[in-house]
Amino acid sequence: MNEQPATSNEQPATNNQQRTTNNEQPITFSIITVVYNGETDLPGTMESVRQQSYTHFEYIFVDGASKDNSLKVIQEFAKTMPNVRWISEPDKGLYDAMNKGMRIATGDFLWCLNCGDHIHAPDVLEKMAALATPQTDVLYGETMLVDASRRPVGTMSELSTRKLPAQLRWRDFLGGMLVVHQSFIPRRSIAPPLIENNLCADYDWCIKILKKSRENIYTGFITTDYLMGGISKQRHRQSLRDRFIVMCSHFGLPLTLLAHGWIVLRAILHRVRRIGKARY
Repeated sequence: MNEQPATSNEQPATNNQQRTTNNEQPITFSIITVVYNGETDLPGTMESVRQQSYTHFEYIFVDGASKDNSLKVIQEFAKTMPNVRWISEPDKGLYDAMNKGMRIATGDFLWCLNCGDHIHAPDVLEKMAALATPQTDVLYGETMLVDASRRPVGTMSELSTRKLPAQLRWRDFLGGMLVVHQSFIPRRSIAPPLIENNLCADYDWCIKILKKSRENIYTGFITTDYLMGGISKQRHRQSLRDRFIVMCSHFGLPLTLLAHGWIVLRAILHRVRRIGKARY
């Protein structure tokens, strides 16, 4: 493992950044970016983090021993920003890499922001910190889908079959992945490791966290620009099989079968409604 220690020259917080977990210490975030051969998409992700007005966060990179210049990009970036750490070594895939990042994270909340995804606006962290209370275990928000040219296509609620609820519960995930993990920010103390050998490990992860969560806060704004075309879309059939396994583990076989009947019907209705329009 090659881990770069965080620097210690953290900037002081401004008055509107003083929301705290215990009236003394500011709420902190660990932002984790997993990358493999992502030198083209990495700078945009980095810049969206650098622009945050809220400064109480650490930034962790987990590089899977990239063959391109990804590690060099990370090393150069680490010289320009406080509280940056990185790991560069082979891994078993996306979720193994995310687990590595979570193991070394120290923040109150975890934000897994993949290479190519961006924080939507410079004030997102600041607004989330202002919403969190000592009881808050999950912060979640809307997701803007963007294409390879970074053009906004529409929000996840607009383009997919799933609408983001104002009050999120674990049973809401019976209909499928309701909040992408890039817009799902849990308290680190209740976040388990992601399971291996399952393309829907993040789906399982969100459900497990929601089962333990005391308070789930809907931010009411777009948190993440999500670059379309992830692994679950590239390997769609395997993703569906893996999702079925996860659903059975949490909801049981009878409910899972009933839910899939509704999922198929919902998909057909969605296709009809979105004829001639973009969809996810």
